[in-house]
Amino acid sequence: MLDRARDILTPSARSDVPAFMVMDVIAEATRIEAAGHRVIHMEVGQPAAPAPQSAIAAARRALDGPLRYTEALGIASLRARIARHYGEAYKVDLDPARVIVTTGSSAGFILAFLSMFEPGDRVGIANPGYPPYRHILTALGCEPVLIETSAQTRWAVTPEAVLAEHRKAKLAGLLIASPANPTGTMMRPEAFADLIRATEGEGIRFISDEIYHGLDYAFPAETALRISDRALVINSFSKYFCMTGWRIGWIVAPEPLVRPIDRLQGNLAISVPTLSQIAAEAAFDGRAEMDAVKHGYEDNRRILIEGLPKAGLDTFLPVDGAFYLYANIARFSDDSFAFAKSMLEEAHVAATPGVDFDPRDGRHYLRFCYAQSQADMREAVERIGQWLRRR
Repeated sequence: MLDRARDILTPSARSDVPAFMVMDVIAEATRIEAAGHRVIHMEVGQPAAPAPQSAIAAARRALDGPLRYTEALGIASLRARIARHYGEAYKVDLDPARVIVTTGSSAGFILAFLSMFEPGDRVGIANPGYPPYRHILTALGCEPVLIETSAQTRWAVTPEAVLAEHRKAKLAGLLIASPANPTGTMMRPEAFADLIRATEGEGIRFISDEIYHGLDYAFPAETALRISDRALVINSFSKYFCMTGWRIGWIVAPEPLVRPIDRLQGNLAISVPTLSQIAAEAAFDGRAEMDAVKHGYEDNRRILIEGLPKAGLDTFLPVDGAFYLYANIARFSDDSFAFAKSMLEEAHVAATPGVDFDPRDGRHYLRFCYAQSQADMREAVERIGQWLRRR
């Protein structure tokens, strides 16, 4: 009887995905803080600043009334406001009917993958890249295909690399982020356009993760919507608008996918939290406030670019956008997990080991998030330098 019960409770094979390692780092940092130490958090990709005051005020007003389900696709006025944003930011005339509000970009990926791919489909993603891309695809029965990047291409996926994988075995899709996580690198607009056209020319569906748009320093980020009506775009209020815990994002879908995603959303979630939708629409009125936060990231970026080489970490990828710096630690260690663990325990600086983002060469890298205060960034550089000199 006990053996039969164990069989009933055996987890499914699709649930056997790796943990998102950054969550383990957070847990260890919390333990160290509970012991009375101050940890500088550079592990999680989360802004320290709050949501725009316009969003907070709108949410407070909404609490006085009923918060009922909305349409599965989202509140019509929010969808219209997101569509207007594309005209303001990119000069793209977007039909609000193509906008779907989602529970953060995470739900956006699930809805996109379910509507675009079949079990067994091969989907290309950049390596290094955001771990849940791989894990969600795997849980849904698809095969993530790691496409290598290198310094020679400024750590961007090239058409040649994608088509080489496609020739080995057909790719059903390609997912690209620019600015990218964990690297912070960006694709030049002309290279981005060439990649989209080359992949779609081979019948490969294109997904553009634009969650870090608005946080670009080297040059303006390009949206896939300026290049193709067939590309699917995913974005979120989490990063630029500092609304991670509100869990609110969106998809811009090609017209043939809108109704399928509508059906999926209605069944999987009914609708996105109404309070978050109301706050998100008002967040667009706080762009001046958010631009000031972005300027703070630029200052933090400069502190790390100038300070980390003096501390001993003198090799890192181009810091083009987002709020990440991806540093090579090969001169100190070939085990980024152990290196990050020691740095956390001894220097009380939390960073994410590269093996979370790159199962092939991530052992040589750490990701630092610089979305905290300038004082924290200066102290982190000092602590890391002192720690490395003691090693």
